[in-house]
Amino acid sequence: MRAVTWQGKRDVRVETVPDPRIEQPTDAVIRVTSTGLCGSDLHLYEVFGPFMTPGDVLGHEPMGIVEEVGPEAGDLKVGDRVVVPFQIACGHCWMCSSGLPTQCETTQVRDEGMGAALFGYSRLYGAVPGGQAEYLRVPQAQFGPIKVPEGPADDRFLYLSDVLPTAWQAVQYAAIPPGGTVAVLGLGPIGDMACRVALHQGAEKVFGVDLVPERLLRARGRGVDTFDLNGFDKQEELIEAIRDRTGGRGPDAVIDAVGTEAHGSPAARLGQQAAGLLPQAWAAKLFQKAGTDRLAALLLAIELVRRGGTISLSGVYGGAADPLPLLTLFDKQVQLRMGQANVRRWVDDILPLLVDEDPLGVDGFATHHVPLAEGAEAYKTFQEKADCAVKIVMRP
Repeated sequence: MRAVTWQGKRDVRVETVPDPRIEQPTDAVIRVTSTGLCGSDLHLYEVFGPFMTPGDVLGHEPMGIVEEVGPEAGDLKVGDRVVVPFQIACGHCWMCSSGLPTQCETTQVRDEGMGAALFGYSRLYGAVPGGQAEYLRVPQAQFGPIKVPEGPADDRFLYLSDVLPTAWQAVQYAAIPPGGTVAVLGLGPIGDMACRVALHQGAEKVFGVDLVPERLLRARGRGVDTFDLNGFDKQEELIEAIRDRTGGRGPDAVIDAVGTEAHGSPAARLGQQAAGLLPQAWAAKLFQKAGTDRLAALLLAIELVRRGGTISLSGVYGGAADPLPLLTLFDKQVQLRMGQANVRRWVDDILPLLVDEDPLGVDGFATHHVPLAEGAEAYKTFQEKADCAVKIVMRP
């Protein structure tokens, strides 16, 4: 089959790889019909190369048709139309039963000290072949795949794999009070969708912060009060502008939908680039012991949120030695919540919004649909934010 493979920093290629097959009784194999390109895929493209192996199949946002099932794949059957969550979880361990499939005790990657295995996301998360491919082996298929109805196009349901539950959890973790306010830092796919979810759930004001004109325009068209970073000489000016619209206090909550790829933090960026020049084994050890993130977005969130407010992190951070202003966090009495989205935890809340109407605008959410054969070009376009790209969907 054909698949998007990692070959090195900023080097992905569509290559022929072995077809997946049933390996465990709980496996299934699906024929992929659509697969998303995620902002966190760019972390592999840019930063987390030390944990990758040339030839790794990328991608963690697939959906498709079940082609084969193992004898213990639950009620899944050949021909089912399914969306596959990005994490691999059993559904019956203590963590899964507690609504935390990202910490699944059956699939935890204990050798790396990490949580549940993920599709297409480095050896840190199990080195499981990903979904930017023609076919995908799905472990723990008795729990993971989400059955969706026939009829609507794939885009109606595809984002259940990651974007929708990640944005939904970001808003839930933000704990926006009734009629409250939230600022969303970063208006890429997750930040954009988090704005939509917050408005749908009744936030009085949603402020969106970015520096890409197309993303700002897109969010503004859905009722978000947007702020262009390019319009402020200093961070303090942006903070004051938002405080002026929140009674001088700042928003009740801030969602950081940027993560480690934030603009700014030049020292951390230099460290990341320097690590990329080291032998792979050395670089991996450096990241795990002394790695730092580019923290511009998180530091802005800490300054911006009102006293007693909440910061919700959905942007990916990977540093092991990040300095944080704990005095400020403590003094402002800020609550901080974060983590990979627990996809199956939120599906029952989200799926009814996708069946008849489309209040979150998922049908038109993707800006680009491209053949899988153009995967390498898609990564480059998305990384460069070229051609007004916000969300790219590949179709095998």
